[in-house]
Amino acid sequence: MSFYIGCHLSSAKGYEAMGQTTVELGASTFAFFTRNPRGGRAKAIDLADAARLRSLMQAHAFGPIVAHAPYTMNACAAKEHLREFAQEMMADDLVRMEQMPHQLYNFHPGSHVGQGAERGIELIAAQLNHVLRPEQTTTVLLETMAGKGTEIGRSFEELRAIIDRVELQDHLGVCLDTCHVWDAGYDIVSDLDGVLMEFDRIIGLDRLRAIHLNDSLNPCGAHKDRHARIGEGEIGLEALVRVIRHPACRHLPFILETPNDAAGYAKEIALIKSYAIL
Repeated sequence: MSFYIGCHLSSAKGYEAMGQTTVELGASTFAFFTRNPRGGRAKAIDLADAARLRSLMQAHAFGPIVAHAPYTMNACAAKEHLREFAQEMMADDLVRMEQMPHQLYNFHPGSHVGQGAERGIELIAAQLNHVLRPEQTTTVLLETMAGKGTEIGRSFEELRAIIDRVELQDHLGVCLDTCHVWDAGYDIVSDLDGVLMEFDRIIGLDRLRAIHLNDSLNPCGAHKDRHARIGEGEIGLEALVRVIRHPACRHLPFILETPNDAAGYAKEIALIKSYAIL
């Protein structure tokens, strides 16, 4: 079985450049922001560049890549114009994603900013019902969140509630962030099997499509979301190795979102790959 590991890359130099960097880092997948993570603008699609990336991915047996929506996209914002902005961004992103068919598009569900979780869940589902199309090949991933502030997605139940309200559920999956679930109170250090069994009972392991592999600076249940390098946080290397080796996870793309430069990512990728072999 193939093992896919990668990290977040800048899309500033184009699609093919991200693929080349992936190979140079010793990785087999990558993540990138579809546009400025703190803004709303997206560069025009270079069709030739996208085609070169597709060829490179095939030549090097890449796993699924995990695009990431910008942080500014809040599908359950209290202000209508912000919700409309989020909907327009996601709709545009999903059109753009079809230049690299059958990949993954991850987003933070959003923050209800005082409206209440139930209202937030309804608004997120409404956006998904508006933008998902039967013919798309992209799978949209709801990310597990740490639960800081008024974030939606702090529990498996909240993600399930969104999924239940979406019509085209075949286009939906979940990205499990190890830092986030730990900070949300799921003890993946002492009871990884129990956490994954709970995920399966509530959401279904068939919907688990990607892992953000991160350590955490916080104790379990802190609800703070502060990522750490692999083995330098409260989760620790031993527990994260159990994640990458777990039968429910080891076939998935793993994306590092740790505080690193290129050399640091290359070191972490080599470290994780050394432990991935059973």
